[in-house]
Amino acid sequence: MDHHHHPQHHHHHQYDGGENDYMQQEDDWDRDMLLDPAWEKQQRKTFTAWCNSHLRKAGTQIENIEEDFRDGLKLMLLLEVISGERLAKPERGKMRVHKISNVNKALGFIASKGVKLVSIGAEEIVDGNAKMTLGMIWTIILRFAIQDISVEETSAKEGLLLWCQRKTAPYKNVNIQNFHISWKDGLGFCALIHRHRPELIDYNKLRKDDPMTNLNTAFDVAEKYLDIPKMLDAEDIVGTARPDEKAIMTYVSSFYHAFSGAQKAETAANRICKVLAVNQENEQLMEDYEKLASDLLEWIRRTIPWLENRVPENTMQAMQQKLEDFRDYRRLHKPPKVQEKCQLEINFNTLQTKLRLSNRPAFMPSEGKMVSDISNSWGRLEGAEKGYEEWLLNEIRRLERLDHLAEKFRQKAAIHEAWTDGKEEMLQHKDFETASLSEIKALLKKHEAFESDLAAHQDRVEQIAAIAQELNELEYYDSPSVNARCQRICDQWDSLGVLTQKRSEALQRTEKLLETIDQLYLEFAKRAAPFNNWMEGAMEDLQDTFIVHTIEEIQGLSTAHEQFKATLPEADKERQAILGIHNEIAKIVQTYHVNMAGQNPYTTINPQEINAKWDKVRQLVPQRDQALIEEHARQQNNERLRRQFANQANVIGPWIQTKMEEIGRISIEMHGTLEDQLTHLRQYEKSIVNYKPKIDQLEGDHQLIQEALIFDNKHTNYTMEHIRVGWEQLLTTIARTINEIENQILTRDAKGISQEQMNEFRASFNHFDRKRTGMMDAEDFRACLISMGYNMGEAEFARIMSIVDPNRLGVVTFQAFIDFMSRETADTDTADQVMASFKVLAGDKNYILADELRRELPPDQAEYCIARMTPYSGPDSVPGALDYMSFSTALYGESDL
Repeated sequence: MDHHHHPQHHHHHQYDGGENDYMQQEDDWDRDMLLDPAWEKQQRKTFTAWCNSHLRKAGTQIENIEEDFRDGLKLMLLLEVISGERLAKPERGKMRVHKISNVNKALGFIASKGVKLVSIGAEEIVDGNAKMTLGMIWTIILRFAIQDISVEETSAKEGLLLWCQRKTAPYKNVNIQNFHISWKDGLGFCALIHRHRPELIDYNKLRKDDPMTNLNTAFDVAEKYLDIPKMLDAEDIVGTARPDEKAIMTYVSSFYHAFSGAQKAETAANRICKVLAVNQENEQLMEDYEKLASDLLEWIRRTIPWLENRVPENTMQAMQQKLEDFRDYRRLHKPPKVQEKCQLEINFNTLQTKLRLSNRPAFMPSEGKMVSDISNSWGRLEGAEKGYEEWLLNEIRRLERLDHLAEKFRQKAAIHEAWTDGKEEMLQHKDFETASLSEIKALLKKHEAFESDLAAHQDRVEQIAAIAQELNELEYYDSPSVNARCQRICDQWDSLGVLTQKRSEALQRTEKLLETIDQLYLEFAKRAAPFNNWMEGAMEDLQDTFIVHTIEEIQGLSTAHEQFKATLPEADKERQAILGIHNEIAKIVQTYHVNMAGQNPYTTINPQEINAKWDKVRQLVPQRDQALIEEHARQQNNERLRRQFANQANVIGPWIQTKMEEIGRISIEMHGTLEDQLTHLRQYEKSIVNYKPKIDQLEGDHQLIQEALIFDNKHTNYTMEHIRVGWEQLLTTIARTINEIENQILTRDAKGISQEQMNEFRASFNHFDRKRTGMMDAEDFRACLISMGYNMGEAEFARIMSIVDPNRLGVVTFQAFIDFMSRETADTDTADQVMASFKVLAGDKNYILADELRRELPPDQAEYCIARMTPYSGPDSVPGALDYMSFSTALYGESDL
């Protein structure tokens, strides 16, 4: 034995369990013991109690662990009790050597149980080395109390820990993870007891926070009822941070051994059950085999006819369904059966092996259910299956080809039918009958395009026929309907060809006719337009209203009209020719049944219009003749009226002129006295009045001329207006001249102007009447005044003008001239003279009194003055004083010159 494996101060003891390493690298003894005296105390107590629990079976015990094993005797006895084997006889001597020998025998026995003792020497035990002694006892506990524990796959320390965990698993407040602090609250120990002997502890009353009670309860109950001595101290456990692992393991192993007795009975019962179970299981396996074999054979028997059925389906879909079913069979139904067959063989072999191993006779399946029978049936199934799949695939390929062809046929047929749809109606359409030439040309283009389109579709028709043929050869189930459809397509194709040809011919024929008609239309339009214009011009001219004033004018119109009438036969010929063109068109239309669309595109003029206008021209010609004749007669009558008026007017006009001149001379030449002149003028007046009927007659003729709307007369320069004005001037002049002479007589008598003075005034006036109008204008008058020695400025001249021309006409009459001249020359009363006369009556006062006026003047004159005089307002005024000065001024309307 190697007692000094490590340096002396590092005394390791190790227990190596060889193949069964239940405790690799046990914690360092130095660290465990030397550093914590509490642990040494706990181990000492626990190990002592454990040793005594075994030694008492031999009727002895120890008091002090490191003393009582020194001689090796009780050590050997302990090992015999524990192992149930006899050791070599101990030596009874009291000498050290005897003790060492006994201890070595014990150590040798331990080593013989496969334990390597490291660093534990007999000398130290004999010397009472506590640490070594405890180490040795722990080695014994490990080997004899713990090593053989086996729970599930684990053993020794792990086995014990697992056993504790298993047993305490139902207790929620217990969690065993190790052999130190997991046990501190005492509930672990209580749970182990309660699990095996629930009647011994009222577990529900225990509290986690009262470890002393829990620990003591467990220790007491274990000692009293389970014959497990107290190996631990509650105070030590509670008082230590981490209780000693070895002490706890030792104590817990006692529980394991106490309760494992119960397992033994269980194991015996298990063995009986096991034997029975083997028989029951074998019988069950035989039954299962029979059932499985029957089911499998029955399934194969049902399946083979289905796989041998080779009746094909018509449609791809149905065949594919078959293939789908077959695939399902392969994928879903067969694999479980393969599995069953395999299982059956396995079960059979397993059963035979089990029977052989348990010394039972071999199994014989019933008739026809041998493994070989099943294999044969299965082979037949596989054969049927192989042929079936090949057949299915070939059949599907055939149907696929057929389906493909049929689909191709349907597609091509559908495309073709869609294309031909409406084509026959289109080809039979009579649209060309109502088309214009340009539309026909468009239709022809469209038709040519259609013909090339038709040719392009020939290929497809041939393909359709070829596909139908192939479907027949491959015995397609729906061939009759394919053939019928193909026939329809071919028949329609032939029909389209015929219709296309027909339409082509009809279009070309129509085009030729329409081109001919178009030419005629164009010619018609070219000739109808100028002819129509000519007729419209003629109609306009024939209806043209004319206003003529002379016979020459009307004769000019008549000549032109005659020339126009001469062109009519030629025009009629042109009209016939134009209508001829139109009739030619009508003939073509009727012969070829061309349905004419619309009107002539080149003109809007039609034959009806031409004829209507021609008739209108023919109708207007005689109307024009009539109008010209009537106008001619009217012009002759007008000429007669003109001459009649002119003959009289040419006499009356000069007569009035002469009379005017004579009257003027009388008033200017002043032959004899004013009275002589007056007598002379009155004779003139009489002769003028007697001339009136001639004027009236002329008025009558003028009335006729106006009614005939004659506005000019080349036979005379006198118009009625001239004559009237002349006549009225004559009447006015004679009356005025007579009046002037009468006024001159009044003036002469009032102013006492002599005949000589009068003649002088007249001579002066006549001299300055430069325009010989019987009046002077302002310039003439100014020249006259200057010649008489007046010298005056503008203001003075304006004042004189306001006297001689009070109405501001800008002229001075002879009468006004005489008044002015006589005022300038005669001794006429003036405002000043009147004022002086009043002053005399008033006795030199500046005012006059009413009484004075009444006294001096006749009554009505006096009252006239009193009524018109204003009160006098001078500084020398008295009540009733009247102002005669302003009155005098007012009488003359102005101050004296």
